[in-house]
Amino acid sequence: MASVELKNLSKSFGDVEVLHQLNLTVAEGEFVALVGPSGCGKSTLLRIIAGLEEASSGDVLMDDKWVNDLTPRERNIAMVFQSYALYPHMTVEENMGFNLRISGLSKLEIKQRVGEAADILDLGELMKRKPSQLSGGQRQRVAMGRALVRNPDTFLFDEPLSNLDAKLRVQMREEIKRLHQKVRTTSIYVTHDQIEAMTLADRVVIMKDGRIQQIGTPTELYQNPANVFVAGFIGSPSMNLLDGKLETKGKTKKVILSDGTKLNVRSNSCPLNDGDVIVGLRPEHLHLAKGKTEKNTLTGTVNLIEPTGAQNHLKISMAGKSLAVADSTLVPLALDETIKVCIAPEQIHVFAK
Repeated sequence: MASVELKNLSKSFGDVEVLHQLNLTVAEGEFVALVGPSGCGKSTLLRIIAGLEEASSGDVLMDDKWVNDLTPRERNIAMVFQSYALYPHMTVEENMGFNLRISGLSKLEIKQRVGEAADILDLGELMKRKPSQLSGGQRQRVAMGRALVRNPDTFLFDEPLSNLDAKLRVQMREEIKRLHQKVRTTSIYVTHDQIEAMTLADRVVIMKDGRIQQIGTPTELYQNPANVFVAGFIGSPSMNLLDGKLETKGKTKKVILSDGTKLNVRSNSCPLNDGDVIVGLRPEHLHLAKGKTEKNTLTGTVNLIEPTGAQNHLKISMAGKSLAVADSTLVPLALDETIKVCIAPEQIHVFAK
């Protein structure tokens, strides 16, 4: 296992700078996910760590050793790609042992390493099959096994599940999580899927336009987003973001929305000065008001109902805005019905405009 450190890392393609002075430390044995929208630079960053791209400036260190000039093999990394890249004429066993064979290892050691990886990934019954005889999930497990047999210091994953259907992606997430828990190899995982990042990683790095927006555990990012981008990116359905004004009277802080609705916010979690702000309300924190005594309520008209089984995802119109609500009560509602929803002060996020 190896720690990975990036210092003031930048990358340009011609006149276009795609990574801007990035700093990141991944501890030995840690699982870190790089997540962000397409084009944010996460795959380019991974390729620089792997040695497949050269940084324009800055340093890449592994176990405190400068590795900018080292090849991927010299860095002792193993990369799992979106495409499985298996040799179609080889069996599973031959695919997994191919890199070891060309490295000159003995047949006995190759057999031992391939067997250990097959046991970890439950591939024992598939060893004599060829890729055309495997499902997509089985092929991805073989690709992971091919990386695992090398005993790398660092695993790098570049959107490995994006070719799989939704159900299989969930299963493969569990496989990757179990693999990391068994081998505890330092892992850096690129994805555009925030659910994938949150369920897999010890820490998540949120990127936008080649810059790191926030680094934290999944819980930290969800509960304390650093800015409006992170707030809107983390969580499903996405956080509602509304214009408002912050007003302080004594020890009480309120946000006033564009339609005049006033909502109390927790004072010690809102260090901003009075004035224009952006108010963040997570759909799952908005609840149908049970009576007239409920506080911190918003009134709107139902214009969309999406049943998902455990919840009804609602869209309500309020002061010309569309507000998403994740309703777990499953109370029957009608389109164009006027309803009230409420939210606790401590669950309201306030951002500088």
